[in-house]
Amino acid sequence: MPSGMIRYWAAAKAAAGITEERYEAHTLAEALTAARERHTDRPEFDRVLRRCSFLVDGDPVGRRDHALVRLSEGGTVEVLPPFAGGSR
Repeated sequence: MPSGMIRYWAAAKAAAGITEERYEAHTLAEALTAARERHTDRPEFDRVLRRCSFLVDGDPVGRRDHALVRLSEGGTVEVLPPFAGGSR
């Protein structure tokens, strides 16, 4: 199973209570499900995650189905909440 890093930025970092953590998952959906399970003690985390956009190895995920976004060994998932002045 591929493993890599999830990096949290701004409000996502505050909601997770950490800046980064490892993933072991084949897809973005699997990685996010596991992250939600690890942070059940932080209810704001799930709410923030639903509003975030994601970069996988530097590529924007956009509106693609997270179950179809494959993760790579040693890859990086960037979790980006909406920033001030942006729309979403």
